[in-house]
Amino acid sequence: MRGIYLALMAGGVVLLGGCATTVKPSYVSPTQYQSLSCAQISDEFNRIQNYINNGVQPAKRTGMGVGLGLGGGYGRGGWGFGPSISVNMGQSSDTKNTELSRLYGQQDALSQAAQFKNCAFVPKRKA
Repeated sequence: MRGIYLALMAGGVVLLGGCATTVKPSYVSPTQYQSLSCAQISDEFNRIQNYINNGVQPAKRTGMGVGLGLGGGYGRGGWGFGPSISVNMGQSSDTKNTELSRLYGQQDALSQAAQFKNCAFVPKRKA
């Protein structure tokens, strides 16, 4: 009985460990921060870090799309082609990991920009 219990515990640990993934930063070009001073780079880095520390809430986006096309098929009158119109409305939300990935990429880009400018303090992202 004890062996079964240990096997179930080990299996649970393996499953939970497999679900825990680290968020990798997405690429953000450091050239977009080249016009900032060293103090501004540090301030922006700290602003992003505070946002991460306070809990990331991805923005919801609403949108509407209209599509025009040409459709074909078999109907009452036989084979034929005709126009088709589709209208889509909805709401999308980025995931928290997507938002974190973007923020980590911005922080890495800010660190690179600080290095390029030879700033006295180069901020580093906490891993």
